[in-house]
Amino acid sequence: MKPVVVFRHVAIEGPGYFATVLERRGIPWRLVAIDRGERVPAAPDAFSGLVFMGGPMSVNDDLPWVRPSLALIRAAVADNVPVLGHCLGSQLMAKALGATVSRNPVTEIGWGTVDVVDGAAAGRWFGECGRQLPCFHWHGETFSIPTGATRVLSGPHCANQGFALGPHLALQCHIEMTAGMVDAWCAAGAGEIAASHSPAVQPAASIRAETAAWLPRLQRVADAVYDNWMSGLAR
Repeated sequence: MKPVVVFRHVAIEGPGYFATVLERRGIPWRLVAIDRGERVPAAPDAFSGLVFMGGPMSVNDDLPWVRPSLALIRAAVADNVPVLGHCLGSQLMAKALGATVSRNPVTEIGWGTVDVVDGAAAGRWFGECGRQLPCFHWHGETFSIPTGATRVLSGPHCANQGFALGPHLALQCHIEMTAGMVDAWCAAGAGEIAASHSPAVQPAASIRAETAAWLPRLQRVADAVYDNWMSGLAR
């Protein structure tokens, strides 16, 4: 089968647990390291699916890879090539599909939960996961829901935590985390955490202390969600 392509925008925000699931399922994949200056492909036809990871930048920034990424997402949706977005990746998907990306009322950083929205679309993606999902947050922006898409996840500090459109899934929250990623993000983001007055930001020490309890639950959800997304890949 054609490989899944994963777009990394910053070195410490790679595919994480998603790569583990791909390799466990024997699905070939390729990394495009935007952070190293690699170019965004012009078309999706060489890939069975597109996956966009997170990053501290905004999709509204004037960065050289943003417009090509938006164009690639639109082409993939038109060609029914499944797209999956994590945090920044979900915001790229939203903007590509005509929605807006703007500041969230508060910054969210740390462990928490999101609610599965009632409806068939959310049931398809999260039906076996329960009504409330463990997740990891690290974002200051949010998206509106694109026309034709359906909100599937919501949270107390961010109304739009996920949307689905056919085989395409956008997640504002993070389900790709590993223990190493949590530790690296806490180290890199220590200044941001310390400077924040948001009620939805956990201290770095608390995030690290809670990882052992939260991570196995998160990865069980990730297994189910990634399996559902991978079921749409062309074989």
